[in-house]
Amino acid sequence: MQPLKKADPSSLAGYRLLGRLGTGGMGVVYLARSSGGALAALKLIRAEHAADPGFRARFRREATAAERITGRWVVRVLGADPEAREPWLATEYVPGPSLAEAVALHGALPEPTVRALGARLADALDGLHTAGLVHRDVKPGNILLALDGPRLIDFGIARVSGATALTATDAMIGTPGFLAPEQARVTGAADVGPAADVFSLGCVLAYALTGERPFGTGAVAAVVYRTVHEEPDLDEVQDTLLPLVTACLAKDPADRPGAAEVRDALGPYEGPAAGNWLPPGLPALIAQRSSRVLDLPVADPTMLNPGEPQRPSRRRFLALGAAGAVAGTGGLTAWLLRRDPPGGTGGETVRTAYTLGVLTDLSGPTKADGRAQEHGLRLAAETFNARADRPFDLVLKVTDDAGDPKRAAAGARALLENPALVAVLGPTTTRTATAAADVLVDQRVPLLGLVPSVDIGDIRGQTDEMRTYFEVRPSAEAMIVPFGRYLSEHRLGRTAVIEDRAAGTYSWSVTQSARNSPPAGGTVTVHRVAADTEDFAPAVRAALATSPTGLYYMGTSPRRAALCAKALRQQGYRGPCGSVEAALGPEFLAVAGPAAEGWYFGTGYTDPDTVPGAKEFTAAYRERWGLAATEPVDRFAVESYDALNWTVQALRTATRRNAGRQGAALANVFTKDEKAYRGVARSYYALSNDRSESQLVGLSLWRISSGTPRGGGGARPADAQPGTHRGARGPPPPHTP
Repeated sequence: MQPLKKADPSSLAGYRLLGRLGTGGMGVVYLARSSGGALAALKLIRAEHAADPGFRARFRREATAAERITGRWVVRVLGADPEAREPWLATEYVPGPSLAEAVALHGALPEPTVRALGARLADALDGLHTAGLVHRDVKPGNILLALDGPRLIDFGIARVSGATALTATDAMIGTPGFLAPEQARVTGAADVGPAADVFSLGCVLAYALTGERPFGTGAVAAVVYRTVHEEPDLDEVQDTLLPLVTACLAKDPADRPGAAEVRDALGPYEGPAAGNWLPPGLPALIAQRSSRVLDLPVADPTMLNPGEPQRPSRRRFLALGAAGAVAGTGGLTAWLLRRDPPGGTGGETVRTAYTLGVLTDLSGPTKADGRAQEHGLRLAAETFNARADRPFDLVLKVTDDAGDPKRAAAGARALLENPALVAVLGPTTTRTATAAADVLVDQRVPLLGLVPSVDIGDIRGQTDEMRTYFEVRPSAEAMIVPFGRYLSEHRLGRTAVIEDRAAGTYSWSVTQSARNSPPAGGTVTVHRVAADTEDFAPAVRAALATSPTGLYYMGTSPRRAALCAKALRQQGYRGPCGSVEAALGPEFLAVAGPAAEGWYFGTGYTDPDTVPGAKEFTAAYRERWGLAATEPVDRFAVESYDALNWTVQALRTATRRNAGRQGAALANVFTKDEKAYRGVARSYYALSNDRSESQLVGLSLWRISSGTPRGGGGARPADAQPGTHRGARGPPPPHTP
């Protein structure tokens, strides 16, 4: 955006002008703010063009037609005055990139994104066609991407269906490469109907899926000839969408589906997952642009400030009153300017952008935890990038490792190709964390693990002085503590342990810990189950013979924990039962059924609904990801949110030290810095602050209630203990770096 010039007005029709979005032969497009605070793209036509009766008549028709444009996926006209000396028109402003820019920056889009994109655009066109209008210029440059969906812009050559064209009769209507064959035939302009928009949408879908125009590039005449006479190149279009795209690109308009049919064929575009439609990288770009626009100061007054009535007429404000900014510098830009608005930083604040890699499982066996981490990290990054006082911008680069160590290693190598990479977060398993850390260590890029529990000796190159892998969670051995604390607080001192030898050294180790520190200072009896059997009945029978007041399953298998629970229920035990995080999974609930009710689990993640200071986070998370107020926040989401903000604080410290390699400097801060970070759920400390009691920090107790795990299972929160980089002191007041 460029700053205003002295010859520009300071305000117009109740809008305060903030800067220039673009200029052209027809006029100027301004970024403006209404008296209610809404941002708008305001187009002001030069007086010499307005003096042409034919031009003004076409503008008047367009303003009238704009009143009929509605729908969620189009930019609405906020106001217009075709009768002014210099006619103007204001549309909603969207700071997101166009589809053309997104594909240029990120390449072809994934099929789920294209399905959501196409369904929403088809819905917009269906509404347009129902209103009797035809867009006639559906192309990637006229599609803007917002966090909640695309916006169709530029209705400058739209016309009422069945009416004569508003443009000159000897001019080709539309954009070569995306126009329909009937549009390419100049003399047939009056025959252009809704089917032409469907053809253009088919071109857009092919372009988004492949990154290439279906009728190629080159001279306009060559592209138009191929559009009219040759078949499109759809070799790279996925088989699942090929029939639909092919139908949209039929030469005969009568053979094409309607916009509503296209929408229905692409599948639903609403629901909880609808907000998560963009591929990695684009949400961060949108957030950056949104925050830059929202941070704009009021422009200095310019020399000209034309008078305007205090009470504008209805025509002057067709739809004024829309609140907030939505995504898209659109409206009738091409019609007014005959070219795309130029880029430029103008008077914007230029900040360094640092990349944080998110290497996690989004499609494999641990995808639930991977997606939760991604959601928490995205929310934290978007919140940070929206701050006016931020010292730098954050860009998240998300890579799906599918829970596969080989893919994790490959993903880490790909992330290292980005020179702005400073840290990576998000592995979900021990093997993927180890594989990624082994790659990142050579460049001293830190990796933060929130979910897995890794023996630091399994990762090469780790020393007390030079560490690149950091676990932002309590140790796996500490997971027995919350239930043990519950038994102690309720003075339940006869504990029976079912030691599941299928868990190997882990079950033996935690069993020894329970023996050495029995709950309530009482007694512990141990009853083993061999790894090669699923029959828990004998061990349970022996355990119940000791008349226990509490029973522990020491193992890591959700299925085997469920079999233990069923055996206990079958033999009549109704006392408190507990286990550890690894055993708490969907399979435990599915296999155990009613026997799961009342079980306790010690975990390294927090239920933010039980943390008084987390209300703002839980509200923002549910709104951002479409969760109902009664739905629990995903596990590891608040920990991910905190981890990113802790990383931001450490990055601030690293940048103040003017380090040449920010990744290595960040690892050094995580290792040795004395400053704690106070998060929403807990506090975080550097490795050098490690103490023996830190293993207890960040622990929570969960209880199965009505078939659902719920936090705050009745014991004093484990995260009230002092801790370090593995956990927290808390819950302290929430704070954002």
